Amino acid sequence: MLDALRSCSLFAQLTDEQLQWLSEHGRELWLVPGEEIAIEGEPIENFYVLINGEVEFTKKVGNAQRHVMTIGPGTYTGHELILLDKPHHLVNVHVLKASYMLKWDKDTFWEMLTTCPSITRDLLIITAQRLQTLETTSRHHEKLIALGTLAAGLAHELNNPATAVCRSARNLQEIFQQLPRLALKLNQKQMTKEQLLFLNNLLRDAITSAKTSSRLDPLIQSDQEEEVIAWLDSHDVPDGWKIAPTLVKAGLDTQSLDTVVEHVTTESELLGEVLTWIEATLTGVELLDEIDNSSGRISELVKAIKEYSYMDQAPMQEVDIHQGLESTLTILGHKLKQGINVTRDYDRSLPSICAYGSELNQVWTNLIDNAIDAMGGQGKIWIRTAHENNCSILVEIADNGPGIPPEIQERIFEPFFTTKGVGKGTGLGLSISYRIVEKHKGDIRLFSQPGNTRFHVILPIPLSKTAAKCQITPEESADMQSVGISLGSVWDEKMVEIS
Repeated sequence: MLDALRSCSLFAQLTDEQLQWLSEHGRELWLVPGEEIAIEGEPIENFYVLINGEVEFTKKVGNAQRHVMTIGPGTYTGHELILLDKPHHLVNVHVLKASYMLKWDKDTFWEMLTTCPSITRDLLIITAQRLQTLETTSRHHEKLIALGTLAAGLAHELNNPATAVCRSARNLQEIFQQLPRLALKLNQKQMTKEQLLFLNNLLRDAITSAKTSSRLDPLIQSDQEEEVIAWLDSHDVPDGWKIAPTLVKAGLDTQSLDTVVEHVTTESELLGEVLTWIEATLTGVELLDEIDNSSGRISELVKAIKEYSYMDQAPMQEVDIHQGLESTLTILGHKLKQGINVTRDYDRSLPSICAYGSELNQVWTNLIDNAIDAMGGQGKIWIRTAHENNCSILVEIADNGPGIPPEIQERIFEPFFTTKGVGKGTGLGLSISYRIVEKHKGDIRLFSQPGNTRFHVILPIPLSKTAAKCQITPEESADMQSVGISLGSVWDEKMVEIS
């Protein structure tokens, strides 16, 4: 083992006595490809030095293992999390090529730093580099997870109206093929002007009634359909059960049908053709309304996506907080429909603020999505906005979930800290949210107990508009704004590097 220790640059400055101490307190490992050294989520127990071979770090994201980095001879691992007092492994570590490693347990590692102080500097440097690599990779994966969640939700939300449009378009094509034939039949009956005027007025009123009347109770609807079917059968109208539902929806009850007999015809064949024509026309109008409503819903979703991402807009602009909250709720609509009741309490007098809109929406997404997960998809969420000391805007997002235990509340904004299971999150959601709010010169706070968890996000109102109220001089206001803009530019550059 002594020769192996001397070959590693980490121990190059150690004396023979120190190397002997390391040799006596360490263990040698000969590992084969595929063998696991550390498993994500399991307790951290050892510090490893790789003498020969190759080892890969991966992280579970969803159901897949994502590559983080690969290390070769002369490198080491395990010290990062021991130094940071992390209780569990953040990644999986397994052997790629046959490897020879040295291992020391956690307690011995701390003794090593005292016995061999010259290695401390190198360990701290590699720790910072290693964590930066891990955080960069995890942040990228966090973004992909968030993007996947939003994409799945939007696909679900878009599928229903898109399917409705396709279905209605097919049915409408059939109706348009029937209507000319039905109209031609009626024209061959040589109806009088008075009869045609009556039918025109009847159809107009029925269309208006179908558009404006509230939906009937299902039991009432069923009873009225039975009455209309019985009337149609008594007047020898064929296939009365097919046309009755549409007639009832348009408000054409048995009394209305009696007026048709009175003003148009008592002949069963002609009566059937008249009512079939009316039903086909009403169905066509109903299908057009369904296409209009469904395409409108698709348009609303597309608009919400553009507002959420601030597509085709500068990174920083005047942002309406309420618009961002609403577009976020629309994007997360598929998860809210599962059993979440959202209550809004907005102060509409709040001014717009100068901000990175898409990044703030990421904050709202993280907080609301975490609340949904904490409640298991069943519960209540309250969203409130208000002025804060006349200089800032307060956004409160609260839920009635189980709450966050007091012993971990101080750690929830730490990078990689998560209460979710392995593969269900990187532990960067709240850390990223904290950084975004901090970037906007704001603050984010937590108040939690069982049944009442509240996140407060406090964002400053543009200083140029509130300098007098906040007792800030115009010079200070301009300086602070320039600092905010310069920091924002640096952040954007870093985000580009990460992406």
